[in-house]
Amino acid sequence: MKLLSRLSFLMLGFLFVLNASAQTSKYKCMLQMSNYMGEGAYIVVSLINPQGKYDKTLYVMGEDKKWYKSLKEWYAFYSKKPTDISAKTGASVTGGDRSSTTLEIEDSKINSGYKLRFESAVEDQKYYQADLEINITTEELSSKTEGKNYIKYVRFTKV
Repeated sequence: MKLLSRLSFLMLGFLFVLNASAQTSKYKCMLQMSNYMGEGAYIVVSLINPQGKYDKTLYVMGEDKKWYKSLKEWYAFYSKKPTDISAKTGASVTGGDRSSTTLEIEDSKINSGYKLRFESAVEDQKYYQADLEINITTEELSSKTEGKNYIKYVRFTKV
């Protein structure tokens, strides 16, 4: 009986740790594009680990898979471990447009050295591996972050 009690206690502890590590928070991500001329931009939002490597794809703006190769660095990561990202895709965005989506970020990634990278490409124009990067900190997730090229800025609101 004592063994069964201890096993139950250990299982509950394990489930608690497992549940705590999988906790996520939702953030509304509002992206404002700069006023560039040309086709719609394909943008991928990736979780970048503290070593600067791709960890996970959070969202892809652009549904036509034939253009994914134009997001060169992300595509190299994605093609090694293809995952179903159909639930994480939306329309591409053009110059001056706004896009709004909700991203889920694991709580364990906040304030622990992770970044969000917004990679962008426009047909017959330049590709930018880090059009915008934001450290995943409580402070930076509550402020506006300026982009460098096709992206004018991004603002997050906790949902």
